[in-house]
Amino acid sequence: MTTSDSATLDLRPLLAVMGMAAVFGVLQGLSYPLFALLLERAGHSASLIGINAAMLPLGLLVTAPFVPALARRVGARRLAVAACLLLALALTAMGSTSQLWVWFVGRFLVGVGINIIYVISETWLNLMIPRHQRGRWLAIYATLLGAGFAAGPVLLLATGSDGFAPFLAAILISLTTGALIVVASPLLPRFTVEGAKSLWRFLPLAPLLLLAVGAAAAFDQATLTFVPLYVLAYGATEDAAKLAITALTLGNVLLQLPIGWLADRVSRRAAFLTCTVTTVAGATLLPLLTTAGPLLWLMLFVWGAAAYGSYTVSLVELGDRFSGGLLLAGNAAFAFMWGAAGLVGPATTGVAMDAFGPIGLPLVVGVVFVIVTLALWRPRPELDSARPLA
Repeated sequence: MTTSDSATLDLRPLLAVMGMAAVFGVLQGLSYPLFALLLERAGHSASLIGINAAMLPLGLLVTAPFVPALARRVGARRLAVAACLLLALALTAMGSTSQLWVWFVGRFLVGVGINIIYVISETWLNLMIPRHQRGRWLAIYATLLGAGFAAGPVLLLATGSDGFAPFLAAILISLTTGALIVVASPLLPRFTVEGAKSLWRFLPLAPLLLLAVGAAAAFDQATLTFVPLYVLAYGATEDAAKLAITALTLGNVLLQLPIGWLADRVSRRAAFLTCTVTTVAGATLLPLLTTAGPLLWLMLFVWGAAAYGSYTVSLVELGDRFSGGLLLAGNAAFAFMWGAAGLVGPATTGVAMDAFGPIGLPLVVGVVFVIVTLALWRPRPELDSARPLA
């Protein structure tokens, strides 16, 4: 398995994988506010809602070490399709009952399916994209994924949060993603891996990238779970809470391309610092914006783009520095880190909000991104050039 260095790029498989990610993004953008609102409506505390949300990254954390070996034994395409079917089954179970233990198990299985889809799809992308175009194309990928996330809450407005209708929409999206993989299968690159242990060999090789991924994961899991509840705490309607998630994710649609351009044309480090400093600034501003309206939507728009942009730049740098079995292992390590940080993020945020009120959300995010910013501040040769190292 080698990463493409050629200037020639076959757009057909590339667009197929990106389309798959966009459709899959709709599923996640719909499910996060749906689960949080239904649990809040049932009278559960913010801490319990956070623990339930943490089951998804726990699924990532537990399964990440096994994805390379499974991809080798089963085949990447078969494994991705099986993950889509697993998602459909888990969502069916969650939509059919209000028993809390089913929601915990179902949320865990959703994390397993999501982990497999993203590890495989991001490996495919890094295999297909030439190095000198990686920043812009992975920014387009993040843009399409963000568009799906932003469309999810809008779809939830259409289906409503009552009954089985929103779960049926999520199930159909999971099955559509699987169908796209089957149709695109002849065009997708084949890859082999070195074995499941390659993930553990990768972990010490890129600590800064893993730290940035962990920060993005903590932000992603905490905000998608608690931004709707943050808005509700200040007297907003449920529709306003759903639109807050749309504003948060819509920044990915419009601002990832400038981040990718910055990474390609200036330096990876400049793109990283722009993202992390902006995220810290957003965490500082959020407590001042307690009324649902244009200023809050604008802040969430920029905040979400900046925080997720740190993951985009990490993915670009991963493709620059690694190939072969370590590329797949690196994507699995990213998923492992996403699961570990995402497991802690919602639970910590839920406890902070129970202790300090709504301000607990920006407090947790701000502390995490201050740590990453300080780690990035020291000049690093591997990040200070726009051109990847040989």
